[in-house]
Amino acid sequence: MKRYLRILWLGLLISVAAQTADRRPNVLFIISDDLNTSLGCYDHPLVKTPNIDKLAARGIRFDKAYCQFPLCGPSRNSMLCGLYPNATGIHRNSEIFRQTIPSHHSLSQAFRLEGYFAGRIGKLYHYNVPKSVGTNGHDDPGSWELELNPAGCDRLEEEGEIFSLRPGNFGGTLSWYASPQSDEKHTDGMLANDAEWVLERCARDQDRPFFIAVGFYRPHTPYVAPATYFEGYPEARMPVVQGVEEDVKDLPSMALGSHKKEHDLLNDDLRRKAVQAYFASITFMDAQVGKVLDALERLGLAENTIVVFTSDHGYHLGEHGLWQKMSLFEQSARVPLIMAGPGIPSKGATAQTPVGLVDLYPTLTEMCDVQAPGNLQGQSLVPILSNPSEKGRGWSLTQVTRRRTGPKKDWVYGYTLRTDRWRYTEWDNGDEGRELYDHHQDPLEQSNLIGSGDHAETIESLESLMKEAMATTFPASGEIPELKTQVWAPNLTHP
Repeated sequence: MKRYLRILWLGLLISVAAQTADRRPNVLFIISDDLNTSLGCYDHPLVKTPNIDKLAARGIRFDKAYCQFPLCGPSRNSMLCGLYPNATGIHRNSEIFRQTIPSHHSLSQAFRLEGYFAGRIGKLYHYNVPKSVGTNGHDDPGSWELELNPAGCDRLEEEGEIFSLRPGNFGGTLSWYASPQSDEKHTDGMLANDAEWVLERCARDQDRPFFIAVGFYRPHTPYVAPATYFEGYPEARMPVVQGVEEDVKDLPSMALGSHKKEHDLLNDDLRRKAVQAYFASITFMDAQVGKVLDALERLGLAENTIVVFTSDHGYHLGEHGLWQKMSLFEQSARVPLIMAGPGIPSKGATAQTPVGLVDLYPTLTEMCDVQAPGNLQGQSLVPILSNPSEKGRGWSLTQVTRRRTGPKKDWVYGYTLRTDRWRYTEWDNGDEGRELYDHHQDPLEQSNLIGSGDHAETIESLESLMKEAMATTFPASGEIPELKTQVWAPNLTHP
C-alpha cells in the first residue's frame, strides 16, 4: 500500500502544471563524487568506463573542464547557482547558499518555476559522506519536488570492515573495501534503480518535461565497491607516482597545503591498494550510470533528453605527493564534462577550450528556453556545443582557501587561471608565491616556470587576465555574502 501511494503521489507531481504543447527538452543531470578524468574516453590507459565512453561517443566531451573550488560544498553550490564561490559566499563544506543569498534561484529551481518536474536521487549539494548517506544532507528543499536518499550496505553494514589510514574515519581520509555484496545492495546501485523507477513514471506522462538529477557517491572515500570490480585492476599493475621530492622543490608552501599528515603513513603497497580501490569504484559507478542511460533509451526518452555527466572536482592519486583534493593543480581542478542529446550536433567531438562548471547553469537554461537569473557569472556553452572549435572565454578560474602559518593564522586565497596552454597561480595575490606551467611542454605540471626569467611577457599577460577574471567572481556589490545563522525556509508550493 505504501509503495502504491508513493507511485500515485509521484504521478500527481509529474502531472501538475502539465504543458501539453511544450516539447522543451528534458534534462538528466548525472554527477559523480570526487571523480577525476580517470575514464576511458579521457584516454586513461587502465580504467574501464564503457558506459560513460558510450555517452561521450554520442555527444561532446570537454577536455579542459574545471571546477571553481576543489571541495565538495563550495563547488556544488557554485555549479548549482551559476555563481563563483565569492558570489555564493560558500568557501567551506556544510554550508548552504540559502544562508548567504536566500533569494537566488538554483538551477533546478529555475526549471521548476517554468513547469519542469524536478527530482533528485542521491547527492547533489553537500553531504558528509558516508555519515549523511540516506539523509537529505545539506540539500536545498526549494530545488526539488522529489528527493530520494537510499542507503546501502556500504553505509549500513560494512563500515566495520573498511580499511582506513585513520581507523574509524572513512569520509575524509583514504579508506577502502572490496565488498562481497552485489551491485544492487550498494548505495549507488540503489540510486540507479531509483533513477530508473522515476524515469519510468516520467515516461508515462510526457506532457511535462523533467529535470532529473542523479548524484552517485563513488568514487568518494571510502572506496567501497563489489569485489568483482577490484578484480579488473590487479594490484601489481597499479601506478605509483615517482620523483616527488624533485618535483616539489620549486613550489611555494601553499601549493602543497592540502597534504594530510596521515598520508605520510603510505608506502608503495598501500598506494597501489588505494589506486586499485579508486579505479574499481569508478568502474562500479560507470556500471550504475549505464543502468540509468539504458533506462532512458528503453523508455524512449533519450531523443528529447539532454544528458550531462560531470564531477564536483578532480582528485589526486599521489601527484606532487598529494592525495584527494583541495589543491590548485590540474589533477584537483580538472573534471570530466560530457553533454549529449538534442541541440548537440557534434557527435563524438572534443572541445579543447577551457570551461567551468559555473557555465552549466546558463547553458542548460538557454538550451531549454528557461528563464535564468540575470546575475549568472558563467558563459553559455551553446556556441561550443554547436561548433567545438569555438573558443568562448578561453579561460577557467579556480580558487581555494589556505590557513596562513605563523602568528596571524588568517585565511588567504589562492587563484589559478587555466588557458589553453598555461596554468598561472597566485597565492594571496602573489605574496605567498606564484606558479606557471606550460601544458604544451609539461602536462604534469612538474616544472614551475615562474622564476625562470624566460616568460616575462607571458606572465605579465596572465597577471592581467587573472585580474580581469577575478573581477568577475564577485557579486555586483563587490562584497562576499556573509553566512547567516538563520537558514532560509523555502515555500515548497509549486508555482
